[in-house]
Amino acid sequence: MNQSVAQAVRQPIAEQGVAAGMRDRADPRLVLADRVEQLCSQTPIAIAASFVAGAIATVELWNKWLWMLVFFWWVLVVAFSLATTGLLIGYRRTPNKVESAPHWLRWMGISGLANGACWGFAGAVFFPSLSGQEQIFLAFLFVGMASIGIPVYAASWKIFALYAGGILLPFVYVLTTFGDRLFSDIAILIPLFYAVCVTIAYRLNVVFDSGYRLRHAYGRLTEDYSGLNQRLEQQLLELAEARRQVEASGRKLALFAERAPIAVLELDPDGTVREVNHAAELLFGYAAQELIGDHLRRLVLPKYHGEFEQKWQDLMSTREPMAGVIVRNPRRDGIELICDWSVTPLVNAEGRLIAVIAQGRDITAQLEAERMKKEFTSTLSHELRTPLTSIIGSLQLINSGVLGEVAGDVGELTTVAERNGQRLLDLINDILDIEKIESGKLTLVPEIIQVAELVRESIVLNKAFGERFKVRFEPRGELPGRQVNADRKRLLQVMTNLLSNAAKFSPEGEVVEVTTEEHGHTVRIGVHDRGPGIPENFRTRIFGRFTQADSTTARQKGGTGLGLAICKRLVEMMQGRIGFDDRPGGGTIFWFELPRH
Repeated sequence: MNQSVAQAVRQPIAEQGVAAGMRDRADPRLVLADRVEQLCSQTPIAIAASFVAGAIATVELWNKWLWMLVFFWWVLVVAFSLATTGLLIGYRRTPNKVESAPHWLRWMGISGLANGACWGFAGAVFFPSLSGQEQIFLAFLFVGMASIGIPVYAASWKIFALYAGGILLPFVYVLTTFGDRLFSDIAILIPLFYAVCVTIAYRLNVVFDSGYRLRHAYGRLTEDYSGLNQRLEQQLLELAEARRQVEASGRKLALFAERAPIAVLELDPDGTVREVNHAAELLFGYAAQELIGDHLRRLVLPKYHGEFEQKWQDLMSTREPMAGVIVRNPRRDGIELICDWSVTPLVNAEGRLIAVIAQGRDITAQLEAERMKKEFTSTLSHELRTPLTSIIGSLQLINSGVLGEVAGDVGELTTVAERNGQRLLDLINDILDIEKIESGKLTLVPEIIQVAELVRESIVLNKAFGERFKVRFEPRGELPGRQVNADRKRLLQVMTNLLSNAAKFSPEGEVVEVTTEEHGHTVRIGVHDRGPGIPENFRTRIFGRFTQADSTTARQKGGTGLGLAICKRLVEMMQGRIGFDDRPGGGTIFWFELPRH
């Protein structure tokens, strides 16, 4: 028994001796390089902690008496942080880190001392100027910052001693000379705290040093084993990541199907319903349990079953997704719905069809709205515009004096009626233009147009409108020989809208300039007004429909709120773009660009 005890005692002693021998055989240069690497890898934590703690301290200390000192202290913090960051960058770019390890260790010591001195400066300056609670807060903050240095500088207890000393020694001096007995007593405890922290850092340093030595000593013996472990670990991580991604994708798809605002059905290849989402239950009026396990024909009107079977067979044979499938579906209450379906077969890597996903949305109301829109457009075009044109023509004959002299009061009324009738006709024409553009029924007839000629023609056509508002149109910077491929009639419509807006909002007697210039492969035409400019809260909506920055002014000077919206759509249809800028000296520049021919 005594022999067994002796053997049990000798075995740990022998193992410790072997480990100590292997530590002694480790290369000191590699050990030092590892310590420097550890310090550099932990330094960003110190920088981040300084900024976080500094931000907290700034919130507490920022007031009208200390803000200049706080600002100066922040300059020091930022300067030291930038210098430390430059030190780290220089270290990372060093080709031979082993040979230069002593050099970088010295610089890390200087950096730690500078960082600690920066906080010590803060304590020496701010502590006497604060109230009691703020002083306690500041004391806890400095103690915390000193404690943070233990894990950061654990690879070198000497650097930690410099760092913590830079923080605590000035603070001890302030507490000693501050005059309060309580703070004087605390000043006695801080050196003890400093000594304990340095001792802990020293013990950690010994542990790190021993670990580095053992790692290098065992490194050659376990190199192959480590490589195998790394490859196995990497494969396990990749498998775990792949599994996580698959599970996440499955959860996302399930959540998407469940929360989607459109009906989603999962079907078997034979058309049997496997899963339905909540939107499908609301759409058709059936509970999920009633549809699951039943055939999809239940959601198709009986008279369309033959057509449905044919389309399903085509889908099974081609296995190509189908979109825009319009089906008349019955609800549980007997109401007939018109739904737009997208059907996607899911085929696995082996080519086997595993499921079919059908997504449908009710377009019954949309089709009804389109029908009503067409009826409204037809009413505008035939029932309003045609008789209104005749009324305006008659009023123009009366106002021109062709039918004889008109009394003053009557002439004023007919003039107002003609102007309001023209505004109503302009509104109808603008609405019809917008409807044609959005429905895709507006046809452009592009031709080669001389830019200079277009500008001159638009100025001539709108000259009378400008004179009405006592505004002149003048061209600037003509581009002779420059051409664009566009629809002349619609381009003149764009110019008329921009020139009329500029005339309405420019002061009387001013000049509205029309500029032409080249922008790369495009030609830009700009209309410069002298108006009040575009309000900031209106800029994002200026090209919207029925939008006017100043509705009062718009009513006084005329306008439908559709002109700029029409201009934007017409320019974009001609492969261009439109926008606006503030004009130097006041006003706005509305411009559009078209590709140069």
